Parts: sequence; C-alpha cells; structure tokens
Amino acid sequence: MSSVVTSNAVPADRVLLGHITGIYGLKGWVKVHSDTNPRDNIVTYKSWWMEQGGNWKEVRVLQGRPQGKTIVAQLEGFETPEEAGTLIGASIAISRIAMPEPAKGEYYWADLIGMHVRTVEGVDVGAVVRLFETGANDVVVVSDEREEVEGPREVLVPWLVPDVITDVNVKDRVVTIDWDPDF
Repeated sequence: MSSVVTSNAVPADRVLLGHITGIYGLKGWVKVHSDTNPRDNIVTYKSWWMEQGGNWKEVRVLQGRPQGKTIVAQLEGFETPEEAGTLIGASIAISRIAMPEPAKGEYYWADLIGMHVRTVEGVDVGAVVRLFETGANDVVVVSDEREEVEGPREVLVPWLVPDVITDVNVKDRVVTIDWDPDF
C-alpha cells in the first residue's frame, strides 16, 4: 500500500479520525490522538490514510491498543523510534467506505461540518465549523454569518435532540435548531 495523493484538504472519500502525537517504545510504535468513540476504535481499521505537508499516504496498521490515557499503534514500515518520529503531527483518516453506516438519528461529526444552520423561525445562522464534547453534552460551533452581527463570531449550540437540534437534513445539508443564536 504505497499510494500517495497530494492535497491540503481531506479528500471527500475519507474521514479524519485523529493524528499522531508522539512515539512509543523502541520498536517504532506511535502515540495516537483519536477522535473516535470509543477512542480505541481507530485501531480497528486495518489501514489509515496519513497526511503530512499536503501529501496523503496509505499505511497498514499492524496492531494497536489503549496504553494509559492514549492509544498506541504499530504501522507497517516504521520499525524504529526515529522512523516513527517522522510521523509526529500527521493527520489520520480512513476511507469512508470502511466506516459503518450510522444508525438512524446518528451522524458522523465529519459529515456535520459545513452544514447550514437555521433556526425553527427561519433565521439563517451560518455553517457548522466544528463540534466538541463537554461533560454534559456535545456542542456544535456555528460560524455566525448573520448580517446584523459585526466581525467574526461563533454561536455555541448544545447537541440536544430533539429539544435544541430539531432536525438534521443530510440531503439538503441543513441543521434546524430551536435556539436563540444571540444566547
């Protein structure tokens, strides 16, 4: 598996799942920050697309496991700490076709990014720029693109279905919220 693609963005046929944060041990293992839930799901994929400097390369995952509060993985072709060190900072993505279809009413965060957000009253707020976890619930960060708002602003919307997130239309790429964007 030695395909290389040059691009600064994540290709549409891939989903970003994490990145390499460091080296582990003396046999070329790497430490992985995983955005999967549960976090060790990232090592269940047998190959990763890794990006550094705009170049994407497919790498086979030989093995991986939780190690303390992180995930560690052994990748084909990286057998020493020096070789593994060249991967620090690399983004990890997988082919979209390798991912299971989400259950009804569930969504991959990567698929929500860029969706348009509109209130139940019909106010166009902006686009989803990212999501993050809190102890209580996940939060959607929306770029506030309303004309009456000056300067760059973000709206934080709790991911509470159906109380706040009333509809997610994947086909039209619209999230409808019952939330005051000025809150």
